[in-house]
Amino acid sequence: MTAGGYFGRALIVDVTGRAATGTPLDLDERVRRAYLGGVGLGTWLLHRLAPAGADPLAPAAPLAFVFSPLVGTPLTTSAKFAVVAKSPLTGLLTDALASSQFAISGKLTGHDAIVIRGRADELSVVLVDSDGVRLEPAPELAGLPAAEAETTARERFGRGWRTAAIGPAGERQVRYATISHDGRHAGRGGLGAVLGAKNIKAVLVRAGTKVAVADQAGVLAAARDLRGRSFGPATAKYRELGTLANLLAFNAVSTLPTRNFTAATFEAAPRLAAEELHEMRGVARNSCASCSIGCEHIYSRKGGGSQRMEYENVFALGPLCGVSDPDDVFAASARCDELGIDTISAGGTIAWAMECVERGLIDAPWLRFGDGAALLRALDAIGAREPGLGELLAQGSRHAAAVVGHDSIDFAPQVKGLELPGYEPRSLQAMALGLAVNSRGADHNRSGAYEADLSGELDRLAGGAAHVAAAIGTEDRAAVMDSMILCKFLRGVFTEPFDEWAALLAAVTGWDVDAAELRAVARRIVLAKRVFNLREGATAADDRLPARMLSTPLALGSGRVAALTAERLQSMVDGYYAARGLDAAGRPRPADLAGLLIDG
Repeated sequence: MTAGGYFGRALIVDVTGRAATGTPLDLDERVRRAYLGGVGLGTWLLHRLAPAGADPLAPAAPLAFVFSPLVGTPLTTSAKFAVVAKSPLTGLLTDALASSQFAISGKLTGHDAIVIRGRADELSVVLVDSDGVRLEPAPELAGLPAAEAETTARERFGRGWRTAAIGPAGERQVRYATISHDGRHAGRGGLGAVLGAKNIKAVLVRAGTKVAVADQAGVLAAARDLRGRSFGPATAKYRELGTLANLLAFNAVSTLPTRNFTAATFEAAPRLAAEELHEMRGVARNSCASCSIGCEHIYSRKGGGSQRMEYENVFALGPLCGVSDPDDVFAASARCDELGIDTISAGGTIAWAMECVERGLIDAPWLRFGDGAALLRALDAIGAREPGLGELLAQGSRHAAAVVGHDSIDFAPQVKGLELPGYEPRSLQAMALGLAVNSRGADHNRSGAYEADLSGELDRLAGGAAHVAAAIGTEDRAAVMDSMILCKFLRGVFTEPFDEWAALLAAVTGWDVDAAELRAVARRIVLAKRVFNLREGATAADDRLPARMLSTPLALGSGRVAALTAERLQSMVDGYYAARGLDAAGRPRPADLAGLLIDG
């Protein structure tokens, strides 16, 4: 009997040619209990279905939409799904989470995951519901932004369908293209390019069944309790100002990356801060599907219209590129949404190019730090993959640096090919380790060690053993939250996270799960990601930061300096390997591989 919260099967959809075929893949309880759902189950599916060494944009490379046992329950923030594939930006495993009604409808097609592989003969859409799967040509969607494609598809097929679509950048296989739905994005790692390489503009899902939970009364009680706690002080800043509240706070402690990580404070930060924008331009607050937090803040744009703004897109398109005019940052963010590209990778790659121009390595004198018009021009060139600069920057900073040469890789703001988020590693050294060893690359959602750096409980400027423990702890907690799936903004409401998550899972599934089992699940998921990357050619040499971070101290003001040496980072990496049970090359012991359930 299938546990509550699951259907016990994935749907493998082959879109080769002009018709789609759907094949069920049984997910036995042993696998579901070992990986839960979301990112964890997606990792297991990639091990099972992705040919070793396959090009991420090849027809054989799978892309998985993965749901979780909590989707469809009244638990707040549970209407989320994961998209998992091999990244065209990094060549390694990547995953992205997003919230929308697509998650609920997708699961209620009767599947715990929908996996797309193959390549259609013409631009098409995939439709999945409880009656099966079909492929429909959709030439009318070519070149449309994802939001317009979603509207057009629903007009054609009916309002009962929920849509995840790519923009023009995904069709053109920009290496950091996104998949979008309901105005939200599965953003990092180029998942939109993977879908575009399959000639699929959109995946449409329609609910047609229900999924039971083991203890309906227990789930309802837990939902009431969690909803009440979600209104508490742990989430207050997200409700009041959104994630953009971080901008002034990070600027104050010299950890706001500025002008391609040449500084950690931005003199014009107040112009872009939530506090000022809230007073001058705030027009609305919104929530994701099935969410009681309401972190989304919407601001008016010059000339009309509005734009959702968050810390990461403001950081990447503002301070990182030296752009201080909020109208330019708003316009750039909107342009990324229209094109369907990741704001962090776009901003990081353009900031790198701006520095290359300063150094005389790229001949584009118009591309200067602080020039909002130049930022928009560069984004358009990337989205269109214009010959020359657009084609170069569409590859991401690591690939572009390999073309430009002249040691430009030393200041390319990336780890494993993924551009860095808005956290300065030299002044946040637990975060520095988390960024270096993370399987996805430079990522703040799968390793939120900045929380420990900013807690005041350790010295954020002197990484050591305490920082190793903090990085591992946040990585483990993220592995479970991203697999159950629950929003990270809830993390502060749990006093004993693993115990409380086990109780939620038990009510939904009926399993006798406890905190110890979930801790083992976390370790298994983290290890399975690393093993996938090792299979694809990753080595211990990839667990590092850009040379700039390890050779150039950062001035903090008042005579203070933040310095992260290669030796200190390596010492922390070695400590991480030891704590994870890895050898000196970052590889697991053979005995640990058996528990991953990835053979056969």
